[in-house]
Amino acid sequence: MTKKTRIYTRGGDKGETGLVGGKRVAKDSLRIRAFGDIDECSSVIGLARRALRDVGEAAAVSTLDPWLAWTQDMLFNLGSDLATVPAERRGSIPKVTQRDVDALESAIDAAEDRLPALDAFIHPGGSQAGAFLHLARAVCRRAERDIVELGRAETVEPLVLAYVNRLSDALFVWARVVNYERGAGEHRWDQGAIPPDAAGL
Repeated sequence: MTKKTRIYTRGGDKGETGLVGGKRVAKDSLRIRAFGDIDECSSVIGLARRALRDVGEAAAVSTLDPWLAWTQDMLFNLGSDLATVPAERRGSIPKVTQRDVDALESAIDAAEDRLPALDAFIHPGGSQAGAFLHLARAVCRRAERDIVELGRAETVEPLVLAYVNRLSDALFVWARVVNYERGAGEHRWDQGAIPPDAAGL
């Protein structure tokens, strides 16, 4: 029988954590922040997947959920890559590949073919699943910023940035697809917006 392992180790009680290979770093280091953002992005995608299923729309679940599930797997691979300093890299450590970047580009093109042309900036929102995908996109952009900062101090695989950059675009168009097919509409940016009448509150 496999022995259970405890979820807590007490090893991080002093503000440090271990990278792949055993190196200890501060929990607020650039590398930890970068793959923490990736973990957060995956968590929000998980919320979007749940929201898709909760409304029981078989079409959206059957077409988009496999892509979201694959994305979570790729984000775990990407996080493993970021959690490994270059000196500790081994062939067995999973990482994103050019094939994965190309797959996202194909998915973006296919999704955009289902959408009306975008002729204005739009705000996040719409259906619950669509809003979660917009949020995942914003978290993905934060991850990208932190990875860029990390890359100025340490070596980062070039495909990491390429994948994250493409993923933020994919999450945006997936949010639009969900909202469009659900008839949720899009909140267009009105740069001349005026405040509503306070009497209506």
